[in-house]
Amino acid sequence: MDDLATHLRQLEEKLFDPTIRSSAQAIAGLLSPDFREIGSSGRFWDFDQTLEALPREKPDRGVTSGTDFQLKLLAEGVALLTYQSVHTRSDGSERKTLRSSIWRLEDDGNWRMVFHQGTLAA
Repeated sequence: MDDLATHLRQLEEKLFDPTIRSSAQAIAGLLSPDFREIGSSGRFWDFDQTLEALPREKPDRGVTSGTDFQLKLLAEGVALLTYQSVHTRSDGSERKTLRSSIWRLEDDGNWRMVFHQGTLAA
């Protein structure tokens, strides 16, 4: 299970990378076509909306990192990854968000995210 936790953490952290976020093709490789998200803004996103929105984000977004990653298997081939992200803006201010992602092992043998939720930390 440690190998899976490491693998899913690495996949999750790819979504922090501005290079990945700027490529609809790279994002599509990480998200399942039935992907859904409830963002920290309270907005609902589906796969197509995410592929359209992420590449259009402003280039100077600061740096995002994750801490306290925990993995729980929900069923064979389905895993819940929870963690806290810290987004440090270019002015040095920070935004902390509690995050949860559900990853599923797809038919092609790749893990893809099917659900994500971010909640601003108190």
